[in-house]
Amino acid sequence: MIAFTCPGQGSQAVGMGRDVYDTFEVAREMLDRLDAAVDFDLLGTMFDGPAEALTATENAQPALLAHSLAVAAVLADAGVVPHLAAGHSLGEYSALAVAGVIDPVDAVRLVRVRGRLMAEAGAQAGGAMAAIIGLEDELLEQALAGVEGVVVAANYNSADQTVISGEADAVAEAGRKASELGAKRVIGLNVSGAFHSPLMAPAARRLAEALQTVAFADARVPVYRNVDAAPATDAATLKEGLVRQLTEPVRWKQTVVAMAAAGATTFIEVGPGSVLTRMLKRSDPPVGALSTASAEEIGQTIAALA
Repeated sequence: MIAFTCPGQGSQAVGMGRDVYDTFEVAREMLDRLDAAVDFDLLGTMFDGPAEALTATENAQPALLAHSLAVAAVLADAGVVPHLAAGHSLGEYSALAVAGVIDPVDAVRLVRVRGRLMAEAGAQAGGAMAAIIGLEDELLEQALAGVEGVVVAANYNSADQTVISGEADAVAEAGRKASELGAKRVIGLNVSGAFHSPLMAPAARRLAEALQTVAFADARVPVYRNVDAAPATDAATLKEGLVRQLTEPVRWKQTVVAMAAAGATTFIEVGPGSVLTRMLKRSDPPVGALSTASAEEIGQTIAALA
């Protein structure tokens, strides 16, 4: 059983997708279609940067989704389609488009809006995020419990990594407490806001309005929601999860366990980078995965599944 996993922010890099565009006609058609649908030079930003433009949240999100959907088109053309799908944060939109819930053009426009709303909320409220390495969930909860201010678990990434998010002082204090409780490392993240925390509430309210303008269909295959690591095919349930996702944690390690329990034996990271592939290898139990960041890797993945 094949599971598609779609990456989120942080996997972007200048040059992303250029070789895929040049190599596969179906990818070229998808990327040209998405480029024409948005109000900025999507392909120019992906292929040529500069890095600061690609890293901007409102640009990175459409770029990542576009790459994932181009790769998915190539895989589908070769007969490789998912039985299950999930995406990490932004990647959930890619997974929904792959599953037929949202039209690709609607999806790329939506994540352009989502990126803007998140950037605006971050600029208004400030905030910070930090990765906590090597601390059990129960001890992390202890670290968060006694801190003054807003700080929450934002991404349950793997057995040994959880990201926290919230007000900058509260995140710093929680990081210090996590270190005292035995965390191996605490790494501050270079982000423009406290994503997946209550500080994103203004963005979530406006995103809910934007989602009402887009047609959602029931999914062709189960999509595992970030907010509860549970599969859903119902359009309304999947839409509701996208609103909650902005202020609630990404339950990624729980999603991987649930997909494996449902019978997934082949995990494919559909899109740029290898962040999810590395997380899968650190899951409990470890899960092997195939990457598709480049034209070469796409070819290798198709060959491996032939």
